[in-house]
Amino acid sequence: MEEKDHSALQENVENKLILASRWRRLWASTLDAIIIAIVAMPAIYFTDGFNNISNATSLSIAYTLLLSIFSIVIFIVLNGKLLINKGQTIGKKALGIKIVTLTGERLSVKEHLLKRYGTYFLTGQIPIIGPPLSIINVLIIFGKKRRCAHDYFAGTMVVNCR
Repeated sequence: MEEKDHSALQENVENKLILASRWRRLWASTLDAIIIAIVAMPAIYFTDGFNNISNATSLSIAYTLLLSIFSIVIFIVLNGKLLINKGQTIGKKALGIKIVTLTGERLSVKEHLLKRYGTYFLTGQIPIIGPPLSIINVLIIFGKKRRCAHDYFAGTMVVNCR
């Protein structure tokens, strides 16, 4: 399968698809996270989440899980249509990059929401090992192909828009 990925990536280089830089991907992801945080802040405030954090009270697993689900719903509401139609989140659109298949085609809903983002969001929710897995997922981008683990899992890459 690795050889198939490599040949598809080589074909894309010939078709003038240019992989997005790691910096653009980082800033796009950061912008998306900031937008979600701004929308989620009122929910955290009105559920006393900030008081618990400032008092060094640990948040319950149920509260953390509900907040995670809420954040995922916010992500889908804000980015779902844009992801389906253009392969972009708000952050990716702002930075001129998009998600495509290894052959440069637009992704289906299943590939976007289930494979790619399911891997991205759900691994972080696994108790104890989730956060390290999320870090490893992102750090894999430092390979030659500039793809994160969720890109490999979903058969995607992030490229510059023309």
